[in-house]
Amino acid sequence: MSIDPSSAKYLIKAKIKVDGAVEKSDVIGAIFGQTEGLIGDDLDLRDLQKSARIGRIEVDMHQKNGKSEGTLSLTSALEKVETAIIAAGIESVDRIGPCKAEITIDKVEDVRISKRKHVVDRAKEILTSMIKEGREEIEDIAEIIRQSVQVEEIEYYGKEHLPAGPNVAKSDAIIVVEGRNDVVNLLKHGIKNAISVEGTSIPKTVVDLCTEKIATAFVDGDRGGDLILKELLQVADIDFVARAPKTREVEELPYKLIMKALKNKIPTEQYMEMHGMERDNSKVNKKKGANENVPSPKLNNRQKGYKKLLSEVNGKHMAVLLDSNGKEMGRVKVDSLIDAISKNKPDAVVFDGITTQRLVDNAFEHGVTKIISTKRGELSKVPSSITIITDDELR
Repeated sequence: MSIDPSSAKYLIKAKIKVDGAVEKSDVIGAIFGQTEGLIGDDLDLRDLQKSARIGRIEVDMHQKNGKSEGTLSLTSALEKVETAIIAAGIESVDRIGPCKAEITIDKVEDVRISKRKHVVDRAKEILTSMIKEGREEIEDIAEIIRQSVQVEEIEYYGKEHLPAGPNVAKSDAIIVVEGRNDVVNLLKHGIKNAISVEGTSIPKTVVDLCTEKIATAFVDGDRGGDLILKELLQVADIDFVARAPKTREVEELPYKLIMKALKNKIPTEQYMEMHGMERDNSKVNKKKGANENVPSPKLNNRQKGYKKLLSEVNGKHMAVLLDSNGKEMGRVKVDSLIDAISKNKPDAVVFDGITTQRLVDNAFEHGVTKIISTKRGELSKVPSSITIITDDELR
């Protein structure tokens, strides 16, 4: 009876050298014959094999130049001491047939160690697979819930029933995109003030919203995006332009690329100048133009000064720093305005751009009392010590 491999504890490995030509059967016969009675009746190899406490003696021999060399292996289910005795008994064999022989135990390997290593390695693989499958399942559930909420959050704005985020009506700023899927993708990433034009024909609802609010056109980075943007710039008062990366679509962008595109938006005038475009002002700002005949309130001298400075920096992306007497302290690029406020601590700033919450917070920290800008952004908190004036209020 052969030993069950699963019950083996040790593997005896040995090298054989014989001064003569012998066969596998000669080696096995010599081992059985010369160990019989040598290591005790309890460890008789034939009896141990019959009771499946040791395995078959596996021998591999080859002859060369009239001599034989080979290897021997034997599995054992016995304890460590008994296995060592059997190994020593095998090594005591000094003749095989009529030839002088030498058997040297190479090593006695604990097969449980290799099994244990295999178990550990396999357990790692199984655990990794379980964690991955569990994570994918959680992500799938999260995505299902997220998409469900996105669909529930989509509103249909205006008489044209345009797909839009829930904050379009109450936000001071909007993002104009091409289609419903663009709105859905922005909602997926927490942006709730987007509205879709649903084609190249710009709806009146979007035109009116762009007149009332700070509008950013966020379009695809392909030819279709060019067409939508061109039409928007012809009929709507777009303040900023953001583009998806070249050949990419807004509806497929991940969070990082969406945020990067919106962060890198540029003023419309700058975009048009960069691309050699001209704006048809006869079509833009019609709603604002409707009030042109309404008399403007009288401005005091200080306000007239603000108006003059604002007209000087309009379209140049510049800012003017003023002291408490209204005297000019210097001019800087709008991009450097926050640093300039921190360094110079002016009383008022006049600049071509939008008043943001970050600017207000910085201005309050450094004692600015007046901010005069082209437009007012979405502000959550304005200190009572700061007055914000926009271009519309100086007309």
